Amino acid sequence: MLAAAALLALPGCGSDDEPSATTAPEDGGGVVVTALGDSISAGNPAYDPDPGRRAALGFGDDERSQYEFWAERADPRLSFRNCGVFGQRTDEIAPRLDACAEGAEALIVQGGINDIAQGRPLPAAAADLRAMAERGLDLGLDVLLVDVLPWNNGHPAADRPIAELNRRIEAIGRDLGVDVIGFHDALEDPGRPGVMAPRLTADGDHPSIAGYRLLGARVADALER
Repeated sequence: MLAAAALLALPGCGSDDEPSATTAPEDGGGVVVTALGDSISAGNPAYDPDPGRRAALGFGDDERSQYEFWAERADPRLSFRNCGVFGQRTDEIAPRLDACAEGAEALIVQGGINDIAQGRPLPAAAADLRAMAERGLDLGLDVLLVDVLPWNNGHPAADRPIAELNRRIEAIGRDLGVDVIGFHDALEDPGRPGVMAPRLTADGDHPSIAGYRLLGARVADALER
């Protein structure tokens, strides 16, 4: 690619061998990547890029709780702009795209779980994701899509809509020639389909630091292709 209902807010934790956080991912040289999405892009619950939201919603300030943090460390060329906002549906994420992507070289489009949680029709969510990917391409950006994670606290009722939305996301990727990063399979418990593995989720809604680390590795790999 490059030469690419509101969720709960409970604290996450990482393993003792994970490096401590230093600086938050943000523009700072290299390849600027806009990470556009909901709380999964924001890094909740152990982090949020907005200090006001952190205080209001009780999120943590551990910068390791972002896939962007780990992707930067996997590939130092990358400089991430965290444009994740807690609780937003795809129709709420889309209007922020142009401002978030200004000056960037790549765009990662992530979203959909809040549409499912709030009962929004899947075709509408998929249409929003397609429109965001198309807009990114129109802006001349390298675009990546992300599929929807398993949702432990919505299991098993949410399994089918998540699978259906992920099928639609894969189809969008094929239609537009855009890579889709497999967040779902990265964190799904192989012994219990439809949920994230216990050590990879902080609260049943969001990844743990260990989970975000795995996602960051996938993102860095996808951007390197």
